[in-house]
Amino acid sequence: MHLTIPPRELLRRFLRTALGMVIFAFGNYLTVQANIGQAPWNVLCQGISLHLPLSYGVSTMLVSVMIVVTDVLLGEPIGLATLMDAAMVGPLLDLFLYLDLVPVMENVWVGFVLMTVGMAFLALGQLVYMPAQFSCGPRAALTVGVGKRLRQLPIGAVEILIQTAACAVGWLIGGSVGLGTLWFALGNGFVMQAVFQLARFEPRNLTHIGLHQMVARTEREGAEQPKE
Repeated sequence: MHLTIPPRELLRRFLRTALGMVIFAFGNYLTVQANIGQAPWNVLCQGISLHLPLSYGVSTMLVSVMIVVTDVLLGEPIGLATLMDAAMVGPLLDLFLYLDLVPVMENVWVGFVLMTVGMAFLALGQLVYMPAQFSCGPRAALTVGVGKRLRQLPIGAVEILIQTAACAVGWLIGGSVGLGTLWFALGNGFVMQAVFQLARFEPRNLTHIGLHQMVARTEREGAEQPKE
């Protein structure tokens, strides 16, 4: 497939993707400030670090690589948004933590509310950046890739299956699970489905642009430039 998107449209999509990543990172920040338990994928990373001579940070990188490989095997393209997710979300989370915009919750029930709000921001971030069609972050691409093979299920239900599986495996190998972990594993899919349904958005219907297509377009345009 050849790209025929004009440069101005590509810029618009890039900016939309960047905005979505900022919103997504803020949602991630809110789930951390909720202070009621770590996210399911973090449970898996923690469990791996207990059984392999790897730090928690290296285990996180290993899990991310495994997810990307799985995305490729599922036929999901690695696009600009995949790289932007890796480059932006972590540093933005650190920035929000530094700014200390929202205090750490001390009350469990308020923590549940804040985590739910964080989930809504996570879904909103995806709703903003996915239609730019620069692919998805690794975990979102996994949800979409599995969802394409389980079309009979709502995309939110697919998210619940994946988050629950990550949580269960992490718990079985020693990762710590809190009430917030269980709520994230179950609630994130429900909130995602609600946000996407309100916007009438189905991420499985998008056709994304992979990095190889963008590179091919750049090389083709360079070859077509008149030589002096």
